[in-house]
Amino acid sequence: MTTTVPVPLWLFILIVLFAAVTFASHFLFPSVRWFLRRRLEMAVERLNQRLTRPIQPFKLARRTDTIRRLVYDPEVAQAISDYARTTGVREDVVFQQAERYAREIVPGFSAFTYFTFAIRFARFLSKSLYRVRLSEGNEQALAAIPHDATVIFVMNHRSNMDYVLVTWLAAERSALAYAVGEWARVWPLRSLVRALGGYFIRRRYNNPLYRKVLARYVKMATEAGLTQAVFPEGGLSQTGYLGAPKLGLFSYILDGFEPETSRDVVFVPIALNYDRVMEDRVLIAAHATGTRRFKFSLKPIFRYLRRQIWQRLTGRRQDHGYAAVGFGEPLSLSAFLAQGGEHDTEALGAELMTRIGQVMPITPVPLVCTALANGARSKDALAQSVSADLEKARAFGATIYIPRDGTDHAIDAGLQALKDRKLLSTHPDGSIEITEEGERLAAYYAASIEHLLQNPVEHPARPARKKKSKAT
Repeated sequence: MTTTVPVPLWLFILIVLFAAVTFASHFLFPSVRWFLRRRLEMAVERLNQRLTRPIQPFKLARRTDTIRRLVYDPEVAQAISDYARTTGVREDVVFQQAERYAREIVPGFSAFTYFTFAIRFARFLSKSLYRVRLSEGNEQALAAIPHDATVIFVMNHRSNMDYVLVTWLAAERSALAYAVGEWARVWPLRSLVRALGGYFIRRRYNNPLYRKVLARYVKMATEAGLTQAVFPEGGLSQTGYLGAPKLGLFSYILDGFEPETSRDVVFVPIALNYDRVMEDRVLIAAHATGTRRFKFSLKPIFRYLRRQIWQRLTGRRQDHGYAAVGFGEPLSLSAFLAQGGEHDTEALGAELMTRIGQVMPITPVPLVCTALANGARSKDALAQSVSADLEKARAFGATIYIPRDGTDHAIDAGLQALKDRKLLSTHPDGSIEITEEGERLAAYYAASIEHLLQNPVEHPARPARKKKSKAT
């Protein structure tokens, strides 16, 4: 037992390395993981004390555990069996396909990434690009939402800045879980979106197996009280009008919902509007060609960073005008079903889009563009048109954000924003000359508030949806 056994040096080093790896994997790593997870749990506990809606355990669960729970769900298992029988594919192969769907959908939320990096970056980016304005008229209604209810923010989709803006503005309420489209499944966004709690939706996957996996995840998240944010239009508005809602996610939430036994779901309508949508030219061109597919590129991001650095070095920082957010009246799903008496997905979608339209903020550029779209080609005609529109909007009770100095400064701000983009020019006699591209952009921005200025009391949001459907 005490005999010395000579071994080569390389073998001794190899034995030591194997021993070190074994010690680390069996003793060190589990202890470190436990220590870090315990610190994270304590940090989340402190964070939940200041959040209006605490982060639910479902959101903090390990991603692998949620994936297993999803693929072994009885309804998903039945869908796997049905799909295998229908397609003639072996059931184990279909199970692997369902698991791939689950891995793609289920996020891997990181509270550290969300509340240290994402919130600060969202605040910096929003305030560096826009003068952000937030309506606070429904603070009492938002505060009155029961703490055990699942809150779902429902928003119109004007720009990819919507994600950034709402993430920052909702930071004091909760951590949002976004339903994100295929555009974000590119490097480096994919991992970041998952870490921020976003779950991906592939609309081109139209087979029943994928729909069932997605439906069960949405249902699990809703039943667990996960605060979510959805864009019912399904994509960016290419015309400026509010679009008809896509009803898929709403149908998943309504499926099996029982007001007497299910956790209540409260939808919070949010309307977003901008003096400048950075993708406006791309969206208008896509509408003209009839395509909804956009290629993600890092070039605009690098151009933005270069421009911001140069402006800060030269002291000539410029923003893109106002970015305004309006919160509408929350809608309880239990109360909605009690009024209608049945699970009407179309009625729910229409009601939410109407409430979004009612709180659409009005900013200087859409005001000026409305006058230009109506034929105003002089400063006097512009002033008369803008004043008349403001009077209509105030009678309706719309949320208006214009410079404190009044209507004249709002007109000047709107004109200057368009002149800086070389979309129009003004002459000493007060006449206005607008380019062909300027006319298209004026129609695009005017569409965002048109429904507030045409018979707003009777049908606050419907004109926008009708107009868009005709255009498309």
